[in-house]
Amino acid sequence: MPENARIMTKLPPASPRPFVVALAYDGLCTFEFGVAVEIFGLPRPELGDNWYRFAVAAVDEGELRATGGIRIMADGGLDLLAQADTVVIPGWRGADTPVPEALCDALRAASARGCRIMTICSGVFVLAATGLLNGRRATTHWRYTPLLRSRFPAIQVLDDALYYDEGTLLTSAGSAAGIDLCLHVVREDFGAEIANNVARRLVVQPHRDGAQTQQVVRPVARARESKSLGMIFDFLHQSLAKNHSVAALARQAGMSPRTFLRRFADATGTTPARWILNERLLRARESLANSRLRIDEIAQQTGFGSAASLRHHFRAQFAISPGDYRKAILTRSAG
Repeated sequence: MPENARIMTKLPPASPRPFVVALAYDGLCTFEFGVAVEIFGLPRPELGDNWYRFAVAAVDEGELRATGGIRIMADGGLDLLAQADTVVIPGWRGADTPVPEALCDALRAASARGCRIMTICSGVFVLAATGLLNGRRATTHWRYTPLLRSRFPAIQVLDDALYYDEGTLLTSAGSAAGIDLCLHVVREDFGAEIANNVARRLVVQPHRDGAQTQQVVRPVARARESKSLGMIFDFLHQSLAKNHSVAALARQAGMSPRTFLRRFADATGTTPARWILNERLLRARESLANSRLRIDEIAQQTGFGSAASLRHHFRAQFAISPGDYRKAILTRSAG
């Protein structure tokens, strides 16, 4: 399929359109709120008419001030949460700032009826205050993890993860990790191809594993090396079915193997082998959802070699077999 045709892929007919509600509060974290608006609230005519519906719910009465001197006009109050399929908590005005009980009640009621609730950065403290995360895993910005753990000992706090998906409760680390979580949600709702299209519009990496480290200690690649790595990523996307050695990739990038591994980790937070495995799994999942190819054919096309190898890695990553995943997709589509 030509690249321009793939970019213009439209969503299949679906009803009703998912309704996303982002919270707004006095002292709103502008970047985190902007992430939610950009992913879920921006019209995307290139994807058809079935993109998310989006609204902003005010937590507080009166004027809502956001960081940077911005004033927010909301679409409604907390009553909007009763209609939402997904609620986004874009940060919070302070980890030490109490969470209004009315907000906690509205979030509990939304969760009880199956609404998905996701937090970005310090927004986890709002969700933690509801008690919904007790006994669950959650993450936040690395600066807040000690405080979250001490204040809410019933939560299993992940020290160094970009985001974590606990089913209907999803949490993410600092600021930009919210983009990764939102793309993860798009991928779950509409599939990998649509999520990749959105990522392409944002000019960001289409997928970063939620378990990837938050902190990159080494500096990012220099300009020449960044261009070389970009060419390597393009090459790998086009040849996932082939075997790739570090030595061969390093030669293609014009680096020594040691420098290549270091710069690859700087750019992705992981190793070439793990990155390739993740990409192969995503490609396999996309094929399972959007094609009628047999499992063994998908395994060959995505570089796993055999259906048994694909089943092993797919189950380890997604906690479901390829066959059961395809059945679930077909059932959801039929519904």
